[in-house]
Amino acid sequence: MLQLRPGCQCCDKDLPPDSLDARICTYECTFCSDCSVNVLQGVCPNCGGELVTRPRRPADRLAKHPASTERVFNANCRDRLAV
Repeated sequence: MLQLRPGCQCCDKDLPPDSLDARICTYECTFCSDCSVNVLQGVCPNCGGELVTRPRRPADRLAKHPASTERVFNANCRDRLAV
């Protein structure tokens, strides 16, 4: 089951479970669409995988299987990819 992490790992923008702005790779690294497109060019900096739109969990299922509250943030994300 997806963790639905609460924020972008690159800029720390909030990404609630119903966000249309969240992008993930196959390892569930989570980024906002702005970072995914403009900083990462659609490629996860951790695994090299494709970043795709994160599915949303229906509200009635969130009650039984809540989203993660664990934030993962890499302050160097933008700098690491600057060329």
